[in-house]
Amino acid sequence: MELSELDYDLPAELIAQAPAPSRDASRLLVIDRARSGFEDHGVAELPELLRAGDCLVVNNSRVIPARVLTRDAEGRDVELLFVEPVDGRRWRALTRPGRRSRVGVELSVGDTPGGRLRIVGVEADGQRVVEPVVGGSIETLLGAHGRVPLPPYIERFAAPTAEDLERYQTVYARPPGSVAAPTAGLHFTQQMLEAIRRRGVEVHELTLHVGPGTFRPIKTEKVEEHALTPERAAVPPKVADAVNRARDERRRVVAVGTTTARALESAAGPDGRVRSLDGVAHVYITPGYTFRAVDALLTNFHLPRSSLLALVAAFAGRELIMKSYGHAVRAGYRFYSYGDATLIL
Repeated sequence: MELSELDYDLPAELIAQAPAPSRDASRLLVIDRARSGFEDHGVAELPELLRAGDCLVVNNSRVIPARVLTRDAEGRDVELLFVEPVDGRRWRALTRPGRRSRVGVELSVGDTPGGRLRIVGVEADGQRVVEPVVGGSIETLLGAHGRVPLPPYIERFAAPTAEDLERYQTVYARPPGSVAAPTAGLHFTQQMLEAIRRRGVEVHELTLHVGPGTFRPIKTEKVEEHALTPERAAVPPKVADAVNRARDERRRVVAVGTTTARALESAAGPDGRVRSLDGVAHVYITPGYTFRAVDALLTNFHLPRSSLLALVAAFAGRELIMKSYGHAVRAGYRFYSYGDATLIL
């Protein structure tokens, strides 16, 4: 597929800069693959749009306060986005600007010895390996100085608000590790989850820690030539069993978010059986991919020319997705992380 086939025009005013008044107040575009059509709904209607017996799977990864503003020895700003631990002391991080974060450079945040960091390595993809100069840990530093890692298309991304601390996190978030929110899950409230369970829908949790590869743009002319970084993931045995039972009984498996879909598809073997996973989600889903584990997908609207848009185009077909996105633009839907959602059936 040519990258240009994943492009569309989006007025800047449709990029959501803040969450809806309540988590379930967003709009929901229901995209029906069987009839190649779509309908306007609201997220609050989701329990009624699901069926008794559906197997709903969510990603329970917690967003970490990954963004830290430091200064070098000359007092110049260096921004770090901590991605994941290497071991008990060192972490991988993206740095900006890179020229101020060469190996051996020391950076500081705050006025305590625990706020001193040193760049000790550079990896093939440009990520830096960072460690504390003295005692303490990166985790403690993030707790004291880290900021919510809002995406750059949110204008206040460098200065998140108190509201962002709550709303850029799902209500079921538990194990910390993501540098971006699994945004489809931001629409759920505890009351909605209870209503979904009363409907007779199973709700299960897996973990995929969202990494920076998720939001890196595709720069290759052919979509398939892009290299999508693996992400840490865990699919518990009981979740794998629940998905397999649902598929055996011809009940739908509904993935909440592209991250959940990627985790489930990475855990699915050639025979279509989902196995427990404790490692990484590796699959890169592009048009032409045959889904083995997922029957329906709840997800937000995604950036043009992105790997996430490639995934939803693979799931619903590029023509239907582009037609649906065109309708959403004309109807004034809100796009991206804090925006509205789609339910692809």
